[in-house]
Amino acid sequence: MASKTGPARIDWQPIPRTRAYELVIRQIEEQILAGALHVGDQLPAERDLAARLGVSRAAVREAMRAMEAQGVVRSGVGVGPDSGTFLTSMPSKALTQFLRLHMALANFPIDDVVETRIMLERWSARLAARQASADDLATMSTLLDAMDSESADMRAFNELDTDFHVALADAAHNTLITEMTTAIRHSMRSMVLDSFREHGDWPTLSARLHTQHRAIYDAIAAGDPQRAADAVEEHLRSAAATLGWSTRAD
Repeated sequence: MASKTGPARIDWQPIPRTRAYELVIRQIEEQILAGALHVGDQLPAERDLAARLGVSRAAVREAMRAMEAQGVVRSGVGVGPDSGTFLTSMPSKALTQFLRLHMALANFPIDDVVETRIMLERWSARLAARQASADDLATMSTLLDAMDSESADMRAFNELDTDFHVALADAAHNTLITEMTTAIRHSMRSMVLDSFREHGDWPTLSARLHTQHRAIYDAIAAGDPQRAADAVEEHLRSAAATLGWSTRAD
């Protein structure tokens, strides 16, 4: 249901008609950032919002479609308390997909991606070493065993590698870190697989990667945050250098 202190008290300002639907979105974003709109608040009806903003109903309709696709609003049809357009929190899977697509399309410099992964996964490893549950450890151990048995299959190894890093982030029990790590690692899957194929000595490479993953797991299982963080960074920097991604000095 709508918040009692929600949209009715907002001073909506008319906006220019040029690219009107984007400006509708911008003004709604501004109200969210200002704290005037919250999850669960109901937006004004299409006709009312168009009148308040000085734009066409078509512009409002297009803005709502775009924001619904982003997981920011949900629309209910019919009559009653569930009808209308409401602000909603983006489900984690939608957020991951959103980030993953932007990561894949934005062509960020690989050095920036590697450094961001190091920052995120060092923090994940520290947290995981402090608070990983028995289930978290069991998941990581199972993935490592599977990586060992699938070491001859590059594609299967790559999928398990991705799953291991996501499991590491899960073990940190920080939702945002998990979603960001998942998005980045998933966006890199094709590039990683191509790099595996181009390396030329897959048995040696897979054995090295597996050893590094085991070192990360052992540090987390031992409850040693510093060793876990250092093991993750060593693994990511070593992989980047071996696969020819990074030109920065370690």
